Amino acid sequence: MRTFDAATIRSRLPWPKVIAALTAALRADVHAPVRASHAIEVPGLPAGSLLLMPAWQVGNRIGVKLVTVFPGKQPRSVSAVYVLFDGMNGEPLALLDGEELTARRTAGASALAASRLARADARHLVMVGAGRQSRGLIEAHCSVSPIDRVTLWSRTAAHAAAAAAAYAEAGMPVTATMDLESAVRQADIVSCATLSTAPLVHGAWLRPGTHVDLVGAFKAGMRETDDAVMRRADLILVDDRAAALAEGGDVVQALRSGAIPPRKITGDLRDLVRGRITGRASADQITVFKSVGFALEDLAAADAVYGDGGAVSR
Repeated sequence: MRTFDAATIRSRLPWPKVIAALTAALRADVHAPVRASHAIEVPGLPAGSLLLMPAWQVGNRIGVKLVTVFPGKQPRSVSAVYVLFDGMNGEPLALLDGEELTARRTAGASALAASRLARADARHLVMVGAGRQSRGLIEAHCSVSPIDRVTLWSRTAAHAAAAAAAYAEAGMPVTATMDLESAVRQADIVSCATLSTAPLVHGAWLRPGTHVDLVGAFKAGMRETDDAVMRRADLILVDDRAAALAEGGDVVQALRSGAIPPRKITGDLRDLVRGRITGRASADQITVFKSVGFALEDLAAADAVYGDGGAVSR
């Protein structure tokens, strides 16, 4: 069984390859059940979560990701491993760093959505959250949009400043801010990757033409936006409809409150890549992509890393 560490995964998954792998898998017949989530008690700290995310393509590959999310753990709250199996005989093929795989496929999915939902001239990206996902999201968005300005916000000023300095040193046009409202009011794309349970981005702040990319809030009780964001959206896309309607807090809570009807969920990534929906129709539309992460994306990315010619295909 082969092992792929984080550095190897990054080198084997440049953003165009991630997006191509996801697109191929979304067009294919891949089985990806809604993930199983288990609450794990932690004495004296907030409860953690154990997530199990399987996916398979008949006769090709089987994969499963094991994820732990422990909000009380600092500085890293998420840990993961991914195991890839042969779909014909069940033999384990590879063990991959699940955190890096998750970061690549998550940002790749956001970039894939933004390539159809963001304005073609989008130049200002606001990144909400300075955690592990932020760098990949910035890079991925920059790979599909002409971003020349990135404003990074975190609840903790020191975290925002440190992350922005590191990204700027790596050549990215990133500066930190503590004024989220002002940044969002000037944004072309707003990308959120936090563990927030209360709205951070408000619909009243969005100018016409903004694309909102929601990556955090992977549980129904979490959210990064208020109901007004969903009400103002002309198009709401999710990565996987079943998963988003069960766990995507921003969508689930807007539906429960009556802020939006179910029909306002325009479609999911499969609909987008299969041509059942076309994406942005005008420059002044407000668009939303809600990602909760689903196992098809992990399988597509892991198979692309493994790369022996057996990639997920139609």
